Order: sequence, then C-alpha cells, then structure tokens
Amino acid sequence: MKDYAIIIYFHDGEDAYVAEVPDLKDCKAVAPSAQEALKQVLLAKQLWLDVALSEGKHIPKPKYKPNKH
Repeated sequence: MKDYAIIIYFHDGEDAYVAEVPDLKDCKAVAPSAQEALKQVLLAKQLWLDVALSEGKHIPKPKYKPNKH
C-alpha cells in the first residue's frame, strides 16, 4: 500500500519546522525540530483519517508527488 507524502520545511515566520500532508486538507504540524514535526504530523495524519472514517467522509487516495528536477 502506498502512503501519503509528507513535506517538511523550515518556516521563518513561525521560526519552526512545518510538516504537512498535501493530500489531506489542513493536515499539518509545527514544531521546533524537523524530527518533532514529523512525529506530530504522523499523529495528525492518523487522527485525520480516523475522524474522516468515523464521520463517513471521503478519504483521498495518495496522489502528491514532488516535482522531479
């Protein structure tokens, strides 16, 4: 099974790392380190999916792929 892509970047305005799951609307986490942001977004992703399932909402298939250079 394929999983969702996760993007992690440093956000100057937040002075922190942001990790987000582009395929899941508003699924993101902010933390002082990239490792903590990843840990938190993995938890957020699972909660996002759990809530969507319990409420009978559509769960998108993983589609996001970073651009190749």
